[in-house]
Amino acid sequence: MKMTLKEMVEKIKSKEMTSEELVKSYIENILEKEPKVNAFLSLSCDEALEKAKEIDAKIAKGEALGKLAGIPIAIKDNICTEGVNTSCASKMLEDFIPPYDATVVKKLLEEDAIIIGKTNMDEFAMGSSTENSAFKKTHNPRNLDRVPGGSSGGSAAAVGADMCPISLGSDTGGSIRQPAAFCGVVGLKPTYGLVSRFGLVAFGSSLDQIGPFSQNVEDSAYMLNVIAGTDFYDSTSIRDLEVKDYTKNLKDGVKGMKIGIPEEFFGEGLDEEIRETVVKAIEVLKENGAEVSKFSLPIMKDGLAAYYIMSSAEASTNLSRYDGIRYGYRPEEFVDVEDLVERSRTEGFGPEVKRRIMIGTYALCSGYYDAYYNKADKFRTKLKYDLSKTFEKYDLILGPVSPVLPFKIGEKNADPLAMYLADIYTINVNLAGIPAISIPGGISKEGLPIGIQLMGDMLCEEKIFKAAYSLEQSLNVEL
Repeated sequence: MKMTLKEMVEKIKSKEMTSEELVKSYIENILEKEPKVNAFLSLSCDEALEKAKEIDAKIAKGEALGKLAGIPIAIKDNICTEGVNTSCASKMLEDFIPPYDATVVKKLLEEDAIIIGKTNMDEFAMGSSTENSAFKKTHNPRNLDRVPGGSSGGSAAAVGADMCPISLGSDTGGSIRQPAAFCGVVGLKPTYGLVSRFGLVAFGSSLDQIGPFSQNVEDSAYMLNVIAGTDFYDSTSIRDLEVKDYTKNLKDGVKGMKIGIPEEFFGEGLDEEIRETVVKAIEVLKENGAEVSKFSLPIMKDGLAAYYIMSSAEASTNLSRYDGIRYGYRPEEFVDVEDLVERSRTEGFGPEVKRRIMIGTYALCSGYYDAYYNKADKFRTKLKYDLSKTFEKYDLILGPVSPVLPFKIGEKNADPLAMYLADIYTINVNLAGIPAISIPGGISKEGLPIGIQLMGDMLCEEKIFKAAYSLEQSLNVEL
């Protein structure tokens, strides 16, 4: 069995192994697997080894160390890292080197974590397969012919291929949970505002949330201890947050916990093997003492349209700053300012980003705002209300992560709508701002990972971790 993060740190601190040895072992995995997986856009192996030596020197001197001392971590390439290229996998930001660290990166470094590289993603986090990167396509480490999911596919693949024990991604409509399910790892989308977004390049500002990928539930909780907290650099950060230890009650079990299963999660389009995996998880939770029952929540079926209107509208606004004058790619030749802006955006953005900018701009146009964006916003308010009422009856909601298994590379490129439909079980979580986790639930006949999703009310991560840990231990999925 693989060591948890806590066990790794304890072994390093007690000198049973050195940080340098640990980092070298992961670098060896990267050198072996990265040429086939393509999880990283940039690597900092030499810098990681130097940092590891510094940590070992601190231990030799008896100096105090952080909670992640000597642990190599990969960061999604839309999270700013001082002095290290942050491109968002786009030609538009190909040469952008941030002059500061994102708050989450700062927190990791304060706890003596070691950043080993920046991971590939769908351009500006827009996509569900990591095929929309301007630089490379990432492959699923469990089956190289399949996609790793998206948009945080690189971060999920890096952990799934054991090229690092932990990584950070961002989740706007399922971009942590879906790739976690596809790559057979644990992916957490925290409550909106629990983890600072300062230094995260914006896609949909009211939807984006940073979260971890890990090998197990305990590591996810351990990681949230480090990155959660109020940040006054982020206006959407929740103020006066209570400091919690999410690992404290992790093993308390689910006895007496009420878990609801929306009937709408079992409709047309759900793969039969995924359905069977969720049913098995329900039985396991019952055996472990939880009260599990089905109920109807019709609004869950309609979130997809509202999500794509709202996220595209926010993307249109956020990406308007990239004009070749203030920010972003600038063409070598242009006639005037208008031509400069047009060429910059035409050449700098990829097809999926352009598609969403066009959808968002249309939804915000005079005459269409009330018909589209305003309706989507009203839907969101109703969704939040219905979910808050649901969580008065149930502690958690359980369901699938994706209606489909990891699909083949190139399989859905010609049909964007089919790609969007793959987010049907994840987008409502972002619209409502609630937390959710994806854990490995089983393996298909073809050997592909199947994920299970647990959702909770605002700031109920502790309940989610308890149920996820209980399921993880009982299912004991070995990929």
